[in-house]
Amino acid sequence: MEKVFNFIIDARRAFIELIDGLTTEELNHIPEGFNNNIIWNFGHIVVSTQTLCYVRTEIHADATAFKYVDAYKKGSKPTYFVQAEEIAELKEIALASIETIQKAYNDGVFSKITPFETSTYKSSLNSIEDVIITTVGHDNLHFGYAQAQRRALKK
Repeated sequence: MEKVFNFIIDARRAFIELIDGLTTEELNHIPEGFNNNIIWNFGHIVVSTQTLCYVRTEIHADATAFKYVDAYKKGSKPTYFVQAEEIAELKEIALASIETIQKAYNDGVFSKITPFETSTYKSSLNSIEDVIITTVGHDNLHFGYAQAQRRALKK
């Protein structure tokens, strides 16, 4: 699993690099044909992994323990202009949360999980390993959306 965690960190660093190359206005802009923006896609991956790892394993009863969950949870959409301070904090949480999850995983914290099927991939996740591996695909799906949105900005 160490290689999987390393890949997640590397992919999130690439996403952060994309973010760092854009203005706050560009990150908040919803391009034509999209229903969200680059910063929403980034915030979404940040809150989703934490929610799946800690709520599905019943470490937390619900997702309210995670900052920004209401703004970026599944089914949400951008409702406000995200300021530079929040963007900086999301970048910090993106990496620190994976490091925290990796430590918890290595310490055996995730001993049980409530199995569930993903709506995106129609895949059954029956273990914490399934959740962590699926994070790779989920993060990169949203990174791909963000790359497409960046291209749409440049037109």
